[in-house]
Amino acid sequence: MPTDFITSLTQFGVAGLMGALWVWERTLSRKRDRQLDETHGRLLRERDAMNVLIRLVRRNTEAIERFERTQDQLIRVLGGGEIHAEESRTASTAADTIGA
Repeated sequence: MPTDFITSLTQFGVAGLMGALWVWERTLSRKRDRQLDETHGRLLRERDAMNVLIRLVRRNTEAIERFERTQDQLIRVLGGGEIHAEESRTASTAADTIGA
């Protein structure tokens, strides 16, 4: 707020001082409201980005799980089924525990 504006209002005594304080408070209030609006908009944009990231991680996890099942089937078809299937079940249980 310009000092010459304050000086001109204070020449009116207490009423001028009260008016100057009211104008100052309104100016700061508008600035605060603008900052809150900007912050709210930024949070909404970040929420959208986080939702995209979460969907991407879920799809990648599903793809890795499908790949693991395919590898397990391939191992069983090629003949090493029992040993590798047990390792796979252990890894799958650990992955489920981490994902929970």
